[in-house]
Amino acid sequence: MAKRCYYEVLGLTRGVNEQAIKSAFRRLAKDCHPDANGGDKTAEHKFKELNEAYEVLKDPQKRAAYDHMGHAAFEGGGRGHGFGPDFASSMSDIFDDLFGEFMGGRRGRQRSGRERGADLRYNMDITLPEAYAGKTAQIRVPTSVTCTTCTGTGAKGGTRPSACPTCGGHGKVRATQGFFTIERTCPGCQGRGEIINDPCEPCHGAGRVMKERTLSVNIPAGVEDGTKIRLAGEGEAGLRGGPAGDLYIFLSIKPHEFFQRDGADIFCRVPISMTTAALGGQLDVPTIDGEMTRVKVPEGTESGKQFRLKGKGMPVLRSKVTGDMYIQVEVETPKNLTRKQRELLESFERESNGETSPQSAGFFTRVKEFFEGKAP
Repeated sequence: MAKRCYYEVLGLTRGVNEQAIKSAFRRLAKDCHPDANGGDKTAEHKFKELNEAYEVLKDPQKRAAYDHMGHAAFEGGGRGHGFGPDFASSMSDIFDDLFGEFMGGRRGRQRSGRERGADLRYNMDITLPEAYAGKTAQIRVPTSVTCTTCTGTGAKGGTRPSACPTCGGHGKVRATQGFFTIERTCPGCQGRGEIINDPCEPCHGAGRVMKERTLSVNIPAGVEDGTKIRLAGEGEAGLRGGPAGDLYIFLSIKPHEFFQRDGADIFCRVPISMTTAALGGQLDVPTIDGEMTRVKVPEGTESGKQFRLKGKGMPVLRSKVTGDMYIQVEVETPKNLTRKQRELLESFERESNGETSPQSAGFFTRVKEFFEGKAP
């Protein structure tokens, strides 16, 4: 079978730079690597083909010869296809990436078989006042903990794990793949380097059991919606005595009945009567700290007017800075009037003039002038 064009093998066109060649090889090699395809012969052939193409095209001199003469540059009395003694060094940067992904966490396993436990997530709802003041909460988390019977070894009392006979305790085995040797995770011990012949009954050899734990969580003042709190070592117990993972608390702040939060500032809408807005008065409004604050409303206050209460907002997390609170008044239109109230309002309307409602009077005056100016 005739050899495929090296550029075609890598999915490239002539004239590409060295980085494009390297990136293409990395991407394709990961897809057809023998470790990722269970020893599939087709994948193995593609992997060899990729290696051959990359070995030639990554070398400027070999690439120039190939561009000029094609495959004939490396046939017969030529220098071969380039898989000589320098093959290992030319592939070192690629193999680091390949084995880093295909071996994954197994590559980082200790030979004793200990594996780090998984990280856990816990979603917690808190109120806005709790976010303001901070709190200490008790949570119950179902998770795996170290087995007390075997103290995490996974072996029955009086016994110990033994070295895996397949890999000799290394956790990896070597296999020849054509012209080079590939190191794989040991199938006998799954990379742990040891096996348990007599497993612990409560944990079935895992070194950990399921249990619900009660933990204390300190929530600092000023946390925001979506804040993440990390409890190191409070996650899932490690396998066979390995280190525990971490527990992450994700906070969600419930909506408040009166207050809306914007960063460190607090906003509160307060309805006031038409007479209070017109004549002025005082309001007693609640604050986020649970107290009441008196706000003076000057006469002639319009709907939407905001009053700032300095330092009455939320604390900034891990800071001495505190936000402000803003009271926004909304003038309420009277409804369900009695006959007496209606008569009073009608009397007020008759006594009103442009100075009483300057904005509405000015608006309609401008409207009239506008349309009169348009008239022919």
